[in-house]
Amino acid sequence: QVQLVESGGGSVQTGGSLRLSCEASGDTDRRVFMGWFRQAPGKEREGVASIVTGNGYTVYADSVKGRFTISQDRAKNTLYLQMASLKPEDTAMYYCAAGFRPSGSLLRSSSYRDWGQGTQVTVSS
Repeated sequence: QVQLVESGGGSVQTGGSLRLSCEASGDTDRRVFMGWFRQAPGKEREGVASIVTGNGYTVYADSVKGRFTISQDRAKNTLYLQMASLKPEDTAMYYCAAGFRPSGSLLRSSSYRDWGQGTQVTVSS
C-alpha cells in the first residue's frame, strides 16, 4: 500500500499557474508509474499526465499537452504537476495515484491502485 497526499491547489485566474505536489509514503519502492487525474462535478475522472518512475517517461492528455508538466523527485518520494496557462476548463479536483500494472494506457484510472484524497483547483475568468 502506498499512501498519497496532494497539496498545492487553489484559486487562480485564467492564464495563471499552479504547482501541485503529491507526497508518497509506505511501500514506495513498488511503484511502477505515477499519474495525475482530475474530476469536475458531474463528470468522470480524467487522466491528465503520467510518469514511469524508473525512467521518467511521460504521457499527457491532449487537453493539457504543452501547458502541464509532470515530474518527480525520487529522493523525496514526491510527484509534481506544474500547470501553466490555466483555463476555466481545468477546474476540478486533482488526484495523484500510484500504479503497478498498466491497463491499456497510463492515463486510464484502471491502471492505478492507490489514490490520494485530492486537491481542488479552481480557475476563474
